[in-house]
Amino acid sequence: MNTFGLHEFTAVNAVAIHRSFRSAAASLEVSPSSLSHIVASVERRLGIRLFQRNTRNVSLTEAGEAFLSRMRPALREMTDAIDSVNQFRDKPTGQLRLNSSAWAAGRVLPIILDFMHEYPDVKVDVVADGRLIDIVAEGFDAGLRLAEAVPQDMIALPLGGDEALIIVAAPAYLKKHGKPKAPADLLAHDCICARLPSGSMMRWEVQKAGEQSWVNVSGRLILGTAELTLKAAVAGAGIAYVLARDAEPLVKAGKLVQLLADWTPPFAGICLYYPRQHLPTATFRAFVDFLKSHPAREHIGKQQDRRRRAISG
Repeated sequence: MNTFGLHEFTAVNAVAIHRSFRSAAASLEVSPSSLSHIVASVERRLGIRLFQRNTRNVSLTEAGEAFLSRMRPALREMTDAIDSVNQFRDKPTGQLRLNSSAWAAGRVLPIILDFMHEYPDVKVDVVADGRLIDIVAEGFDAGLRLAEAVPQDMIALPLGGDEALIIVAAPAYLKKHGKPKAPADLLAHDCICARLPSGSMMRWEVQKAGEQSWVNVSGRLILGTAELTLKAAVAGAGIAYVLARDAEPLVKAGKLVQLLADWTPPFAGICLYYPRQHLPTATFRAFVDFLKSHPAREHIGKQQDRRRRAISG
């Protein structure tokens, strides 16, 4: 009878999550060759191939998908059982895994660093990418996303105040092309388009008096980062749709002008979210309590309120 333990399950799951033996090995702090040997041993004992390997990436086979879908709940149960003994320690220990968008991680990183300073035996693994995933299925303790992206069956803890996406352009561009008076006017302008991490194009959402709509803008320039978009806007390349907190210094300095302000109201900001039914470890409970009491959480909200008033007024 083939028997497998937590060591083998963790190895297979790490390769499936990272889609790379090298990245998975780094996350587990083992050598790629050792990890490859463990996975090959599991495949040999099962008599099936779990992964398709080539020089560029690693992907699950159909059999591997079926195996992982049944194995992950068991892995989670074993991990929870081991982590549950943390409550008997003086201080939390072990690893905390968070899935996040890149900019959400940047916003919360100072609090994470303070948490790690407070609890030196805790390791934090933040996976920041453009994929909105099932955090339970992929072995994460929690996620960091905008409130509107949090699944309804999750508990959400707001981290600070509202956010806002605003429409801006350089004075030189507006002098040459004029100001749009309504969202439909944007269709006649050269807009700086943004490509999301998923590869899709970002839609410009506008809202007024409860009426929400999207403008399918067009332009000759497509960029993939907020920093590049702001630089292009300041250079007069066109009208941009950017985060208010990123644009605020440029608006105050007169390098950018906010447009259609009454069409871009604030929306709920970043949340930490996690499953309702999941039994939290002592480390995760400590992290949630730390977030709730951290002064930066309230400061973020007040800072964003000041930014909205400065930009709009």
